[in-house]
Amino acid sequence: MTTAATESTGTGDGISATTSSRATKVLGWLTLAGFAVLVALAFAWVPEDTRITEQGDVVGQFDAVRLMFVHVPSAILAYTGFGLTFLASLAYLRWRTDWWDMMAHASAEIGVLFGVLTLVTGSIWGRPTWQTWWEWGDVRLVTTLVMVLVFIGYLAVRRIPADVAVKARRSAVIALVGAVNIVIVNRSVDWWENRTLHQQSTLIARKIRDETLFTLSFSFAVGMVLFAWLLLHRFRTAYLQSQIEELEVDEALEERRAESNMQDGYP
Repeated sequence: MTTAATESTGTGDGISATTSSRATKVLGWLTLAGFAVLVALAFAWVPEDTRITEQGDVVGQFDAVRLMFVHVPSAILAYTGFGLTFLASLAYLRWRTDWWDMMAHASAEIGVLFGVLTLVTGSIWGRPTWQTWWEWGDVRLVTTLVMVLVFIGYLAVRRIPADVAVKARRSAVIALVGAVNIVIVNRSVDWWENRTLHQQSTLIARKIRDETLFTLSFSFAVGMVLFAWLLLHRFRTAYLQSQIEELEVDEALEERRAESNMQDGYP
């Protein structure tokens, strides 16, 4: 993509036809470089997860533990996306500006993306660790699925034909209700520790090796850069779409005025 602000969408009004900018290009290159370093750290520096029992047996998650560097950041970024949707929805209900509505929409889409990635990587990680792809009795899994489905429903509501303001208001209410589940998902392991296969946070309990801790922290940083890159592009896409729709409405009004003038005998 190019950054020329004078490129037109075809309407002749000089609206930029790109979501790219110098900032997004920098973020994009940082994301690519960060992923390359993360892969090197995860596979070449971090040791596999192994423990020796009192009987001398070697147990652990072995190489499957490396999924941590995708799964955990994905969960945090899903929280971030849905949390930002919640805040932007509150702001929209307070000020009723399109800017906040577009921000809520953009962050919800990114939250769903990372939410689905959380579920997929968690399932893949759970197969060798728990010997199951999915466990319906696990409260963390089920509440995460509900959270993602609620925000998929949020996006579905936004596609229902309606007045822009009505659609935004409906969506904001759903976001406020759905955001309650973020807290439930995050605290589920502590509140229902006997109803989940998930362990309590090893990060908070400081039961994680130094090299693993550094790599996990680095994965958070890379994930946040990626989140910012996606958010900028998605928000700008929404803004461009809104500008195109406004131009189409203006053009339609001009055509109706011209038709009316012709019928009234004016040139």
